[in-house]
Amino acid sequence: MATTRALSIEDTNLDKVTVGATRNRSYLDIDLAFDKKPSSGEIYKKTNAAAVKQAVKTLLLTNRNEKPFQPYFGANMNNYLFELAEKGTATQIQNEIRNVIEVYEPRVDAGSLEIKANVLPDYNTLDVTIIFKIINTNERVEFTTALNRLR
Repeated sequence: MATTRALSIEDTNLDKVTVGATRNRSYLDIDLAFDKKPSSGEIYKKTNAAAVKQAVKTLLLTNRNEKPFQPYFGANMNNYLFELAEKGTATQIQNEIRNVIEVYEPRVDAGSLEIKANVLPDYNTLDVTIIFKIINTNERVEFTTALNRLR
C-alpha cells in the first residue's frame, strides 16, 4: 500500500520559509494563604510572575530536611542567622540561593539571576534581594526579604 502526502500550494517551497515558534505558558499556583473567595468558596490562585515569585520565596524560607523525602530542598537561610558573619558569608549565601533556584525552580532563567545579600550581624538580620527573569517572558521580577532571628 503506497502512502501519499497531501501538500498545499504553500508547501512547495519549504526551503524558503522560516518558521518561528514560541510557546507562551501561563504559570498557575495556589495561594499559600489559603484564603477562599467569598462568592464561590474556591481558594485564590497566583498566576504568572506572582506564582514564580511565591515559589522562590518558598525556596528561600524552607530549611534543609524540612520537606519529607527531599533533604536538599530549600536554601537553608536560617542557618546563616546563627553563624558568625565573616568576609565570605554573603558570597556563600548568594551561591546557596543560586544553586537551589537553578535546581528546584525551572521557571526562572538562571542566566538572568542577580542576588544581593546583606548580612547585618549586629541586628541578627539577613537582607536578600533576588532579581530574575521568568522563562518565556521578558518580565523581570524583584523579590526582597529580610530574615530576622527571634530571641
